Amino acid sequence: MPSAKTNMNNLSKLIAPLFLVLCFTLQQAAAQPTAPLVEASPKEAYTKYEYRIPMRDGKRLFTSVFVPKDGAKSYPFLMTRTPYNIAPYGVDEYPKHLGPNADFDKAGYIFVNQDVRGRHMSEGVFVEMTPHKANKSATDVDESTDTYDTVEWLLKNVPNNNSRVGIWGISYPGFFVSASIIDGHPAIKAASPQAPVTDLYMGDDSYHNGAFMLAANYGFYTFFKQQAAPMLPAKTPVPFDFGTKDGYAYFLKLGTLANITATLASDAKSLFPDQVKHDTYDAYWQTRNIAAHLKGVKAAVLTVGGWFDAEDVQGPLSTYAAIKKLSPTASNTLVMGPWAHGRWNGEDGAQLGHVQFRQKTGEHFRKNILLPFFEKHLKDVAGKSTANIAAHVFETGTNIWRTPGAWPPAEASRKRLYLDGSGSLTWIAPTATGSSFDSYVSDPTKPVPFTSAIATGVPADYMVGDQRFAATRPDVLVYKTETLEEDVTIAGSISPLLFVSSSGTDSDFVVKLIDVYPDELRDETAPPAVPAKDVQPARFVMAGYQQLVRGEPFRAKFRNSFITPEPLPPNEVVKLKFDMPDVYHTFRRGHKIMVQIQSSWFPLVDLNPQKFMRILDAKATDFQSATQRVYRQGAQASYLEMGVMPKIGQ
Repeated sequence: MPSAKTNMNNLSKLIAPLFLVLCFTLQQAAAQPTAPLVEASPKEAYTKYEYRIPMRDGKRLFTSVFVPKDGAKSYPFLMTRTPYNIAPYGVDEYPKHLGPNADFDKAGYIFVNQDVRGRHMSEGVFVEMTPHKANKSATDVDESTDTYDTVEWLLKNVPNNNSRVGIWGISYPGFFVSASIIDGHPAIKAASPQAPVTDLYMGDDSYHNGAFMLAANYGFYTFFKQQAAPMLPAKTPVPFDFGTKDGYAYFLKLGTLANITATLASDAKSLFPDQVKHDTYDAYWQTRNIAAHLKGVKAAVLTVGGWFDAEDVQGPLSTYAAIKKLSPTASNTLVMGPWAHGRWNGEDGAQLGHVQFRQKTGEHFRKNILLPFFEKHLKDVAGKSTANIAAHVFETGTNIWRTPGAWPPAEASRKRLYLDGSGSLTWIAPTATGSSFDSYVSDPTKPVPFTSAIATGVPADYMVGDQRFAATRPDVLVYKTETLEEDVTIAGSISPLLFVSSSGTDSDFVVKLIDVYPDELRDETAPPAVPAKDVQPARFVMAGYQQLVRGEPFRAKFRNSFITPEPLPPNEVVKLKFDMPDVYHTFRRGHKIMVQIQSSWFPLVDLNPQKFMRILDAKATDFQSATQRVYRQGAQASYLEMGVMPKIGQ
């Protein structure tokens, strides 16, 4: 769910990206000098104040404010609002960095960090993804009003401000950024929602096409719980004890979703049961879709995401698209880099897992995009900025930053890649008539893993992981092109249309788009793990690597509606059509394009009993094997539709 659910040392790695935001312990990167640089430490250069800022309903939100000691000029505010905590607490306690990174500290801002309502030292009751109230009374509150009231108080009570406010946040804090620009205070001139949680059910943290994202949500809710307020965070958090390092074995032993839920539901403060209880796109989820309210946005917006963000790849894409549609006059820029969750703010971004990007993409973002964005809109600093740039997007495969005039690029034409006989893929529609299909047996007691790594959470690099471990399984269909004679660049969403049948009354169908490296490739990369001292690093040969480019599940009972599920008619052909999140990737000459189709992806996705029912109610005896068929001929030709960029010179 909202925030970091990557792999935390089995749990420590799981929350590592989150601590980039929680503790502001971000690595230093080179940045463009703007104002005279402050070389002193935060404590030497800034004075810290702590306030309890009153909201319109009388509740007070705990806020830390860091004001430059140089009072000879005015400064803009740069604010983040978080449900995690704004530690360290106490006016004599300072974090390592105050802003998104150390360059902001040097550039000079009034930094504002706030515990949101009902979290840690702020009063009130915390509500998950607080629903926005479009029609408010004088005392109604939501995240938009809490931000508005905070800004109004800051402008009146903190001296030496220049009457401009910027706001930023990653993951769950990114949601609060999005909420702040709806009916936003006119002083908010710039906002950067980064990996923002947006529409939790629709391809975001909680559900993907009706399938529950089990491992990530379970890991997150082991430590993110409802709490009394005000209260300080624990000095030494105690990680959840899985009792094993193998998440696959852990969840498979528990078996049913009811058993899994019971391990957390005994804690009255647990928020996990709400995730599994609302398994359709009901009012709970609909009211929490912040994208639907992004109307009349006045602030300049820089929305940031990662192509390989296991949690919030859809959030930034949905946020950017919603602002483009609902607030067409707003300054609206999308940034998508080759990153896992939040990694653009604390790493050099030159590599993810075994896949190399040949440049320091994180440093490029921080130096050439993020800081200039806030400097321009909050200080009128000329130079590099995002003005009039629709998108900064990194093209993986070729490893090049692009700035197309729109996203997705207008020049990308939609083409279809068809499943064909003998496990092949072709751009030409099959002409044969009749009914041809490929089949496999899906057994819920032996589900297909989503990664070859041993982990209890979601390894950050699984989204570029090698899929050879799955390609050899009998319950995975594999299709691939001939060796490419020229580059093929795809941009935008990938839309599978599958004709399928199942012997069960419900089933999942997972589609994976894969880049197959040449068998003779000699490129070698060092693995990301740091070896023990004085031990020569092992080398990893990329020859034959099957890099996941994009993968998505679809739960077949939602083929006609995510609100009202319907059973599959056993052994009858039905059509599944859905969209996978956008990509910008080039399959290089000499590579192959591969598609894998399977019916489990465990424990990334919860197990489907392959029987039409509410999965939370399923008992062990309800889980059954099913024979799945994927059709590929005549009127039942299955394909993946995608945007293909024109070749150079066309």
